[in-house]
Amino acid sequence: MVSCNPWLRIVVEREVVGMRTWGQFVARRSWAVLLGGLAVVLVAAAYGIGVFGNLSNGGFDDPATDSARELALEQATFPGRETDLVVIYSSPTLTVQDPAFQRAVTDTISALPAKDVAGAVTWYASQSPGLVSADDHATRVIVTLAGDTQDAKSDNWEAVKGELDAPGLSTSIGGPWAVFGDVNEQVSKDIARAESISLPIVFLLSLLIFGSLVSALMPTLVGGIAVMGAFAVVRLITGVTDVSIFSINVITLLGMGLAIDYALFVVSRFREELALAPDTSRDSVRAAIVRTMTTAGRTVLFSGLIVAASLASLLLFPQNFLRSMGYGGMAAVLVAMVAALTVLPALLGVLGPRIEFGRMPWRRGSRARLADARTPDALHGTDHEVVHGAWARVAHSVMRRPVVYLVVIVVGLLALGSPFAGARWGSVDERVLPVSSPSRQAADLQADLFGGESASASIMLRGADEAGVAAYVTELGDVDGVVTAQAVDSTVVAGDRLTLVQATWQGNSQTTASQDVVVGLRAVEPPAGSTALVGGPTADAVDLIDSIGAHLPWMALMVALVMLVLLFVAFGSVVLPLKAIVMNAVSIVASFGVVTWIFQEGHLAGLLGFTSPGYLDVTQPILMLAILFGLSMDYEVFLLSRVREEWDRTGDNTRAVAAGVQRSGRIITSAALLLAVVIGGFATSGIVFLKMIGIGMLVAVLLDATVVRALLVPATMRLLGRANWYAPGPLARWWDRHGHREEALPTPSHGLPAPELATAP
Repeated sequence: MVSCNPWLRIVVEREVVGMRTWGQFVARRSWAVLLGGLAVVLVAAAYGIGVFGNLSNGGFDDPATDSARELALEQATFPGRETDLVVIYSSPTLTVQDPAFQRAVTDTISALPAKDVAGAVTWYASQSPGLVSADDHATRVIVTLAGDTQDAKSDNWEAVKGELDAPGLSTSIGGPWAVFGDVNEQVSKDIARAESISLPIVFLLSLLIFGSLVSALMPTLVGGIAVMGAFAVVRLITGVTDVSIFSINVITLLGMGLAIDYALFVVSRFREELALAPDTSRDSVRAAIVRTMTTAGRTVLFSGLIVAASLASLLLFPQNFLRSMGYGGMAAVLVAMVAALTVLPALLGVLGPRIEFGRMPWRRGSRARLADARTPDALHGTDHEVVHGAWARVAHSVMRRPVVYLVVIVVGLLALGSPFAGARWGSVDERVLPVSSPSRQAADLQADLFGGESASASIMLRGADEAGVAAYVTELGDVDGVVTAQAVDSTVVAGDRLTLVQATWQGNSQTTASQDVVVGLRAVEPPAGSTALVGGPTADAVDLIDSIGAHLPWMALMVALVMLVLLFVAFGSVVLPLKAIVMNAVSIVASFGVVTWIFQEGHLAGLLGFTSPGYLDVTQPILMLAILFGLSMDYEVFLLSRVREEWDRTGDNTRAVAAGVQRSGRIITSAALLLAVVIGGFATSGIVFLKMIGIGMLVAVLLDATVVRALLVPATMRLLGRANWYAPGPLARWWDRHGHREEALPTPSHGLPAPELATAP
């Protein structure tokens, strides 16, 4: 039956020409496409493996902020004063004043290469009482690494970290660069462990889901291609801009995760089409490839573009860390998409019925088929699938009471998300590390020996005379919370007097109280005719939070507009994209609430093995938002493709929703389960922010694939009815001529000619 809706009529001329043409090409040239694709993969792997030497470190700052400008001016004017490392030397028997203790410390520090170390402050040179412990058995040395860039400082830290041990004394090394080095080392270990845990489980689950050995290998194959290809793309990008080493994390996560999803969609549809073919001849295999590309291939194409567009929103931020995540994520997604549309269908064309090789016992004795994902043509004219299928029964149950389900689910999700309303923000410090990490232990030791945690700010004052500096420092000392404020150095550059002022206070640098101190310091007016820049770790955090807050609305606008356009092109409706954005936002807020409850409030800290810092790292929810919005649309596209398919065939909204949920339910659940395993591997990390990403995304993916797709979508689509497919007249006419639908090729059983498959030459 042809749809009775004037703007939704089925016409053969409006088929998905591009994907059909590509499917025919792959079907005719399977070996050529496969061998060509594998050659490209081998070249990309050889080139991409060198990406690690091209990646940069850091990148958490916005160069336009006051803190970044203060640091640059301080480095240029007073080099050798930043606190890059804090080295603690201690002895249970010797005191700091003992000649042997002094000789061990001074000899060690003086032997450090000048090309790697710009300066070091010791108690022996400065006599500063803050550098000696209360019991006189420990001293700390403040080391400034040479270099004007984060990469240079990172290289110099690697060069000197083995040279800081003093003979006869216990040595503990902390400070920003020690923390950063330990984070990098721990991240590398954690990713390797996550992969070693998740990949075998993914393979076993794939074997259970597909029921044959060869089919189960397909997701892992596409995942490997996605990761190695993304490495090569990112290495190319490093030739024109800096890319952070943290981009490797998102490449591994999304490369494997989405490749598994896409392989599952494509392989499942191919096996479905092949199972419904009259035989397993070469022509039937080619017809199955064409059909797979015009259906699942089209879904993969739209999904890949939507996820990549969501990740592209990270490029709007000035922080290189977030932009790098965008580069890595887009590379992983697009390579996974291309692999699923080239190498994978070509391999399926070569394998044909051999895709069922190594069939498990529960699949023996019958041709490969998918019980929950038959084509509409196979059951056209019966109500069996859309009435009696397990997922269809769930959908019908929801659609009988849509208001009840909608209210209960939305209220429940918002309740889960309620802790997020009280989120507090900060940046990375040593508490993201396990307690066993050397720099974390050094920070704890420093707090124990030197009177608890303290924080500081560096202020560069330009153009003030001595009287003005003295008055300004006095006002800084009166700021609530400040313990000391003093001018530590001064010089004249190009006729301007530049003065470095330092203010200190008690407490961790990332707390809300410390951020309030920085706000108070910045509120102090510098002397007339002068300017002041406030920097330091706390000021970095304040500026990072403000910068992300200022760019977040633009990110949201970009993501929303891209989603609206792509989903309209896919489904010809302006209502469905708006509904999808709202539903996805609600489910993501729920996952953010869980993350806040666990990682900010410290619930389950003992069970999960981390120390709550009392706030959330402000960059991680932004990264999660970009990834999760894309991933949620992945399942949305797959589900709505099946719904649209039935709507075009029948014009019955209720039947279309039930059929869509039935035909996609098994695949979406399987894909979410496999993706959850990949993501869950990151939840085992010893780094708090990786653990947070793993758990937050795990919650979001599971909620999205179950509660949202199986319950919330049927409820909202039942309430909207025919309005689901509404588009204004001009847009409807445009889509009727140029839009895309998954099931555009009518079959002979409906009185229309079957699509012609070009024969092999």
